[in-house]
Order: sequence, then structure tokens, then C-alpha cells
Amino acid sequence: MRVAIYSRVIEYEFQKDVQHLLEEMTRQNLHPVMYKPFLEKIGPSLNLPEGIGSFTDPGDLDESIEFIISLGGDGTLLDTVSLVRDKNIPVLGINFGRLGFLASIGREDVTTAVTATANRTFLVDQRSLIHLDANLPLFGEVPYGLNEFAIHKTDTSPMIKIHTYLNGEFLNTYWADGLIVATPTGSTGYSLSCQGPVVFPDSASFVITPVAPHNLNVRPIVVPDNNIISFEVEGRAENFICVLDSRKEIVDKQVQLAVRREALR
Repeated sequence: MRVAIYSRVIEYEFQKDVQHLLEEMTRQNLHPVMYKPFLEKIGPSLNLPEGIGSFTDPGDLDESIEFIISLGGDGTLLDTVSLVRDKNIPVLGINFGRLGFLASIGREDVTTAVTATANRTFLVDQRSLIHLDANLPLFGEVPYGLNEFAIHKTDTSPMIKIHTYLNGEFLNTYWADGLIVATPTGSTGYSLSCQGPVVFPDSASFVITPVAPHNLNVRPIVVPDNNIISFEVEGRAENFICVLDSRKEIVDKQVQLAVRREALR
């Protein structure tokens, strides 16, 4: 069984844990395929299994890859999701970072996790994604996120007005620094820090949360995720920021934007 491993940067103190992971995988007859930049950085300090493979982009993750392991925090796991794309490869998050809401398996549980992977004694937790549609190409081949889509003013500009619609019907105009549309997974992230509610992963919903709203009576709301949510942005500045998880683009305020639930595959 071939298993991909993705990570960005591992601190020196965690190298022994990576070595332990590789040894456990070899013992369980799992063949690791490591992200090449990570392999080049950490490989010289490890005792690597014979014949270890590598990959550099999503195109290298073919049907022979049965799982992908994310080593890091939640940000690393979000990057891993953008690598998997529509390949339907399960992601296993091992927490080598600070936050572990998504990468919830501790380093002390590596042996148990590898054994469960090898024996297929695990449950797949299905999570919904949010998809961005725009009249300009944004975010390349990955116009979706696991956590949230957000609109935000640029650093020095005044607050913006975000006219928001559900299936073409007017919902509200938000005078704010920004607006977040979070998935249930993302409800524990940026949305939560802006006083948004936490919702269950299987709740089939989006959370719409304003960022620093001008009107104190404007509060987050939860809507079914079968809605298409569209936006018109006004402001003194000509540009604003669009964010999908940890990725961002600066766009003109005339751009047309809408988000929906990513189709299941």
C-alpha cells in the first residue's frame, strides 16, 4: 500500500517523530511517498526506507496512493486538501503544529494510527467544501476551501459595504471590515473568533459572520448549504481581498462573486 506524506516545515525536535512514523510504516508494509521539498529538507537527517518515493504536485498523486498523511497543524492540513483536489484520497492529520482541531492525532498516537491505516480499521469523516464562482479566474485550479471563504477590506482602506443575496434574493447589507462564509468545519476557525457559532460537521449549513460590523445588531446567521450566496461590494478603495482558507487574492470591487457547496464526487 502506497501512502503519501505531506508537510511544510518540521522543527528539529520533531525529526525523531518523523523517523518513528517511517519505521512504523515500514513495519506495517506501507510504502511512503513524501512531498519532494519536504523530503529534500529533512531526508539527510533521517534513516529513510529503501525505495522511498516522492511527489511534487497533485498530478503525481495517482490511483496507487490510497491515503495521504498530513504532518503539521491545521494550516498544513488545509494545504493537503488543496493537493488532493478531486482524487477522493482520505487525509490523515497528525498534529506536529500548534492547533489540532483538524489534525487531531497526537504524535504519541502514531503507532495506533499507522496500524489502523494498514488494517483499514478506521472511519472516514466526510466534510463539506465551499466553492467560489467568479466572473474572473480566481485561485487557479483550486477554487474551493475546507474552512471558509472571506471578503475583507485592504489594510488601510475604510470599512466596506457587502450586499449579500441568497439565491438572488436580498439578505442583508453588511457595513464591516469583512464577511466570512464558513463551512461547519470552518465554524471553529476564523468565524468563531468573530463570535460565530460552532455547528456540527454534518449540519449541512453555512455560517455567515461579519468581521467588525458597524451596526451592533448585526449578528452571524446559519443558512442551509443548498443556497447560492452572492455578493456585491462597495467601498472607497478600488480593491478588496478574497480569501479561501489560507490563500488570498486582491480583486477589483467590480468582480462578481458567489459561493456554494462543492459538489460531492
